[in-house]
Amino acid sequence: MPPATLARLEQYTACDISDALLKLKVPGAGFIADLNPYSTKSGKDADTLTIAPVSTILFAAKGEVLSEPQPNVPKDTHWSDATEPGTFVVMKQPSGQTNAICGGIMALRMKMRDAKGIIVAGRVRDVQELKSTNLPILAHGLSTVGSGGGSVPWAMQVPLDINGVTVSPGDIAFQDPVNGVVIIPKDKVDQVLEMLPNLIAADDKVKQDVLKGMSVYDAFKLHRGT
Repeated sequence: MPPATLARLEQYTACDISDALLKLKVPGAGFIADLNPYSTKSGKDADTLTIAPVSTILFAAKGEVLSEPQPNVPKDTHWSDATEPGTFVVMKQPSGQTNAICGGIMALRMKMRDAKGIIVAGRVRDVQELKSTNLPILAHGLSTVGSGGGSVPWAMQVPLDINGVTVSPGDIAFQDPVNGVVIIPKDKVDQVLEMLPNLIAADDKVKQDVLKGMSVYDAFKLHRGT
């Protein structure tokens, strides 16, 4: 990601990003719902945004053969050893499983491969070890059981569908430690950045008029056109 693009994105919150994506009719406004933080940055960086390109890995249930995508995880390589440096790793587990697909060793290896964060649409374990990485690590839930309990890595760098939100390699993960995680489709980044100044300015005017006693309905109609 160009440094200038990163610097511009850092001016906003995840809510701002979703407002723009909603205007652009991106499904779910890019929001990855119901994630719990199991590790965060520490010290002075604790409340800072993490914005990075996405890399992905899809898991299948043990013994299941998916019709698509085609499997592409090398047999003689652990998937964590193939982590794309500089990316926010997004992982998806089959729904309904109670085992984890990411634990302390995998998180440590991803950190050593320069991952910027980890999102698990599924379960994680080894919370203390996850915290020791000082990476933002978010997941839908916990387990004490390793991935061998029911999941196998199936394909890397493939699109994922997470509750209706498409997450593709090269998209931008925007992790806001206060408001949540939004995925910006890679072909929408420029449009989002173009729209945001006007959206923010309109909301500022709405807030100013509400403080003066105007109704939200009238303020929205005046400044948002809704």
